[in-house]
Amino acid sequence: MAMHTVLAQKHGAYLIYNSKGKKVSYEAMVKGLSTTDVVLFGELHDNPIAHWLQLKLSQELSKNRDLVLGAEMIESDDQPHVNAYLAGKIDQKALDTLARLWINHKTDYKPLVDFAKAQKLPFIATNVPRRYASMVYKQGFDVLNDLPDDEKMHIAPLPIPYDASLSQYQEMLTMMGDHASERFPMAQAIKDATMAHFILRYWKTGQLFLHFNGSFHSNYYEGIYWYLKTYNPSIRVKTINTVQQADIAKPDKALFESADFIIVVEHEMTSTY
Repeated sequence: MAMHTVLAQKHGAYLIYNSKGKKVSYEAMVKGLSTTDVVLFGELHDNPIAHWLQLKLSQELSKNRDLVLGAEMIESDDQPHVNAYLAGKIDQKALDTLARLWINHKTDYKPLVDFAKAQKLPFIATNVPRRYASMVYKQGFDVLNDLPDDEKMHIAPLPIPYDASLSQYQEMLTMMGDHASERFPMAQAIKDATMAHFILRYWKTGQLFLHFNGSFHSNYYEGIYWYLKTYNPSIRVKTINTVQQADIAKPDKALFESADFIIVVEHEMTSTY
């Protein structure tokens, strides 16, 4: 049995469940994900178990599949800088200067980018540049139509399909309460659509695209998943959800509907930032 599985069982750091609520091993999850086209690894952004398993999963899947990596955490217009880093043309300091990296990039995402670099794998910056999501939040989708063509290249083709009734978008409105704006889930949708667009743009038949994103972007087979299936109904997509609970042996049954695999992490796990 692999060392990381032994440690998890001994110390109770995390358990993995499938969509039927059955506890499964890490190896079973890898096997279940190895035959699909796209894996959406939904993370908690500050959770070290999720980040550790993302790297382990990348290493495992790359052994038998033609792998492409990509992430929400880097915006699409920074792709040239990522490519330059992967090719060894710039170093990490230059990447930090040129690209809009998250504050936890060094601890949580740099290992994934460095793995891609070492293995000569593509690493795709999939997220919409945040300025465009901000524009949608303030003015709605139509504001994007006035962008010059060279800026539209960093966004999913317009107009994007949009279903405001999807439960995750409705939940966003509920969370905002009296301050709810119909444009708030629209800003989320332009992110979801753009991530799906760039996944499909860089994925080729026979490859496996392993994508890292916040769980909310793919939970309950919505968000990025919904756009992937809208743009390409035949593509096979599997999802992971990461949650934290006080008792990892008794997960909330509602979680089993949220993804193909659910990683339940001890709630006292140290955060990465």
